[in-house]
Formats: sequence, structure tokens, C-alpha cells
Amino acid sequence: MSRPPFLTLPDQTRAYRLQTARGAFAVLDTTPPAGTATRGTALLIPGFTGSKEDFIALLEPLAAAGFRTVAVDGRGQHETGGPRDEAVYAQAELAADVIAQAHAVRDAGPVHLLGHSMGGLVVRRALLDGGADGWASLTVMSSGPAAIEAEQQSRTQLLIDALAGGLDMETVWQAMRAMDVEDAGAPAPEASTDAVDEFMHRRWLGNVPEQLVVTGRQLVSEPDRVAELAAVPLPKLVISGAVDHAWPPAWLDDMAKRLDASRAVIEGAEHSPNTERPEATAQALSAFWGQC
Repeated sequence: MSRPPFLTLPDQTRAYRLQTARGAFAVLDTTPPAGTATRGTALLIPGFTGSKEDFIALLEPLAAAGFRTVAVDGRGQHETGGPRDEAVYAQAELAADVIAQAHAVRDAGPVHLLGHSMGGLVVRRALLDGGADGWASLTVMSSGPAAIEAEQQSRTQLLIDALAGGLDMETVWQAMRAMDVEDAGAPAPEASTDAVDEFMHRRWLGNVPEQLVVTGRQLVSEPDRVAELAAVPLPKLVISGAVDHAWPPAWLDDMAKRLDASRAVIEGAEHSPNTERPEATAQALSAFWGQC
């Protein structure tokens, strides 16, 4: 679960609901500062249990580099919301949302597309279903060729079973916190008043359970579609931390070769380089986008 390092928005960021042909989506839309030439627009898609705030630390450095960035809460995530119906969270539906979002933000030209973790599987599907037209590049961040690693599958399946079995979101949240404490060997924390802790709790409760069930199932069963993606004629980047327990970096090294993609490894980061090492991550992204 990605944890943003802070919640303060850059001066040039607007939080609003983006109107698309497939409904309205909560976004953080950041434009370059006055006097900075815009070099392109990027659409940022968060991962499982995530939200647009997972990209908050990237917004200012990417804007300073000349890129407009639009970070999205997907259908059933955080402030976008969605119905209590598993069918609407099928991967093809989420991919169609991404295509509609791109149409809504596209202004001066093609859009750089980035998906983090589960979002990487969704953006891959968007390209496979919709083709390369309208896109400037594809970046998959901490997202692999197929299902997540076996131990992480087991942990994710526990969450799926709890939510599908009817446990309420607050009960599941408390169970996850207890599991994290047990894994860390630390004493149970007191109730926190930290703004980011409060945000994490509020965001979790804002997620639609059916969305988490359906996307969780995708994480544990996704087939390998790298060969299909390699045939989509776009510049591609595979970026990750130096450590990743969901998709090990060696898997991502191999995937990058199969995609004929650029590869960036952010030292000192794990599954969320966007929150753990945002400056280095922004530098790698702006360097890649600038070459496309």
C-alpha cells in the first residue's frame, strides 16, 4: 500500500473531477510554472488500494521539467467512487476508462501513459484494446509481466476472501494493521493523529470493496501478455525500485528486454519509487519522456 510522504499540493495543482465520456474521475492536474514551456502531458494511473495522491511527490518536479501531469482516482478508488457491482471493475472496463481519461486531457498532442503496480496491468490492457494512437509513450512502474509473486498472491488472496466474504472495510483495515505490526515485530501503535495516517485510513474506507475484490483477483491470476504489448509501436520504459516483493526486479529486467524497453532502477526504493524516492523517479521519467 503506497504511502504518500506528504499531502500538500503544489501551487500549480488543481483538484477537480475530470469529465469524460465514461463519467467523472477525481484528479490532481498539475501544470508547469509560468514561463516554463510545456513539453507534454502525462496521465498517471495508481495501483491496488492506491489513489492519485500516490503521485503527489512527483507533481512539482515533473512540472518543473515542463510536463503537465494528471493523476487519477480510478473507478471505485478513493474520491471517484463507483457502484457495488463487480462487473464494472473488470479489467476491460478500467482500461476503457483510461482511454476516455486520455481523450479528456489531451490538448497539444499525444499523452505519456504511466501505470503503477496494478495500474500497470490496466494501462497495458488499454494499449492492447485501443492501440497506440494518441499515446506518446508507455511507462510501467513496479508492475510485472503476469501475476504477482507467490507469497504476495497468498496475502492478496486473504484480503480478497475477507472482502468477498462480507467483512466490512473498517474490520479489514484493523486486521491489516495488526498483520503489518506482527510482520514488523513491533508493538501495536496507538491511535495516530498524523495527517498522512488519517488520510490512509480515510482512503481505504473510500475504496469500493467490489473494486478491490476484482482487481485483487487480477493481481493473482493475470496472464503473461508481454509479447502482445511488445507489438504495440510505442517507446516503453520499465521503472522500479531496487527491491520489490510483488514483482522481483529480475522479472522486470527480463520483461524490459522482451519489450525492447528502456529500464530504470531507483536505488533506495522498493515497490513505490514514486513515494519513496520521488526526485530520482521524476528525473528518470522526465529524461525518458523528453526523448520520446
